[in-house]
Amino acid sequence: MSSNTQTATSHTAAANRAVLDQLPFDDRRAFDDAHRGFIATLDPMVITDDTGRVVWDLERFTFLQGDAPATVNPSLWRMSQLHTAHGLFQVADRIFQVRGFDISNMTVIEGDTGYVIVDPLTSVECARAAMDLVREHLGEKPIRAIIYTHSHADHFGGVKGIVSDDDVAGGAVRIVAPLGFLEHAVSENVYAGNAMTRRAQYMYGQNLRVDAAGVISTGLGIALSKGQMSLLEPTDVISGTSQELVLDGVRFEFQYTPDSEAPAEMHFYLPDMRALCMAENVSHHMHNLYTPRGAQIRDAVGWSRYIDEALRRYGAVTDVMFICHQWPVWGTRSVCEFLAEQRDLYRYIHDETLRLAAHGYTMIEIAEMVELPEGLATSWIARGYYGSLNHNVKAVYQKYLGFFDGNPAHLHPHPPVEAGQRYVEFMGGADAVLNKARKSFDDGDYRWVAEVVNHVVFAEPNNQAARELQADALEQLGYQSESAPWRNFYLTGAQDLREGARSDEAALGAGEVIAAMTVDMLFDYLAIRLNGPKAGGQSFAMQVQLTDTGESRRVELVHGVLNCTPAQPDDPADTTMRLPKAALTGLALGAVTLADAVAAGQVEISGDEEPAYLLFALLDTFARTFNIVTP
Repeated sequence: MSSNTQTATSHTAAANRAVLDQLPFDDRRAFDDAHRGFIATLDPMVITDDTGRVVWDLERFTFLQGDAPATVNPSLWRMSQLHTAHGLFQVADRIFQVRGFDISNMTVIEGDTGYVIVDPLTSVECARAAMDLVREHLGEKPIRAIIYTHSHADHFGGVKGIVSDDDVAGGAVRIVAPLGFLEHAVSENVYAGNAMTRRAQYMYGQNLRVDAAGVISTGLGIALSKGQMSLLEPTDVISGTSQELVLDGVRFEFQYTPDSEAPAEMHFYLPDMRALCMAENVSHHMHNLYTPRGAQIRDAVGWSRYIDEALRRYGAVTDVMFICHQWPVWGTRSVCEFLAEQRDLYRYIHDETLRLAAHGYTMIEIAEMVELPEGLATSWIARGYYGSLNHNVKAVYQKYLGFFDGNPAHLHPHPPVEAGQRYVEFMGGADAVLNKARKSFDDGDYRWVAEVVNHVVFAEPNNQAARELQADALEQLGYQSESAPWRNFYLTGAQDLREGARSDEAALGAGEVIAAMTVDMLFDYLAIRLNGPKAGGQSFAMQVQLTDTGESRRVELVHGVLNCTPAQPDDPADTTMRLPKAALTGLALGAVTLADAVAAGQVEISGDEEPAYLLFALLDTFARTFNIVTP
């Protein structure tokens, strides 16, 4: 953190103390459950890659002890403490989990001759370390199957740390995933990937110091690992509920739950073990219907119905439920109560939002009005550590009604800089605004300070007094936040205002995942990179032939749009380009220039070469870091 970091004000300290009276902090069952079944762990809890670079370091979070300091919401402090539990744990007979080796869990099920692994973490290095711990304490047995519960990278990225391409190609290992997994795994964060990655730096606090005035958790887990991401294609696809498989002698019954927490997701039940895996559709907190890093809105009512279906199908015959983040739930009654609360949480948000919308309230108004009912409001598993009630209400509104609230004054507002200049002028100039804002700051009205001073920052981005006051206000909002993403957004914004935007040093290496994109996905991404205004006066047709896959595409530039369709033998073309898929991937992602690829013999161009070079000259290159809290 910057040396300008401030301590908690008296208003923030009072707000955080008040939380202690609002929630049942004397309920310590979660702490017992988070440590139940502990077998062993690493000491120290540090994982490095082959070069010695640290990719996971839980030792940084040892300060999370005792009572919450004034700079942290006590409820978030409690959850962050729970997230520090780490090691190999026994869940039930033949079921184990490695927790605290990444943001997610790796579940290990003992089969007749080896292991079935569920969700092999985010990075190769962490998955390998987790599996080494498993084999040290459970025995040297082969992995017979991998299950990906859903299409988010923290549930598949470490797969090549524990099995290889040859293991899968030779049939020694089966990989099971829900229908649509591969498409969503490789595309969800690519098309909007640059913007999403930048916002993820804010959401996960990747550039903040780890301490009581900085990042203390992600809310979903303690942190993201920084290693190499990998991907192996599924061999078995689950496309419907009640579909069954036997993996190394273990019976699995699947529940297909698409378009829930992830676009491709599934639960499974182990009838011989009376155990239920609910993937990430339930958690020990409120999840995101809208994620601040940016993603498509999730369907609250569909999500709720999937949980209800699991409760009706499996609740009464389940002794233990385990999930892909955090700790399990033991006992049939406890499992049923947990599922019912999570089901009702998302359904209540959905129904109450639409009820108030029907009365004419707007998205912003409804988000301030909705409060959880008795029974959910003080339940630990409904708290907004990762998702937030405010944003989830807005997500439901946006899904049905969009971002526009119906007020014609909001049809075409000025953009931030132009609006800021006008607001500041109307309010008597920057000095007048800041003088009034300082009074609001002293009164503890940090939300208002952040809103009004933002206009000064965008009108006069070099106004240091405005930047400092805005940073101070964001910082206090972060200290008060129960939501870890909100805290990280506020504190990263404050840091950027004080120090300027910095590049992300914690990004995962995701080259293998991106390489799994189909040819059409790659051309879709090229079309996104195309600078439409520059391309508006250009037109050409080109045939692209993939030398290793045998695929051919007709690529046509017209009206500033790049269209890609399957090539036909008699299609007229100005240019023909022949290259392997790996070369196309490098070109699409901007990892190599066309001239360099041609010089290296990776690309062969026949006919008129100009359209090929023109195409790549018209592509934008995206900077990894762009301003968010300043123009």
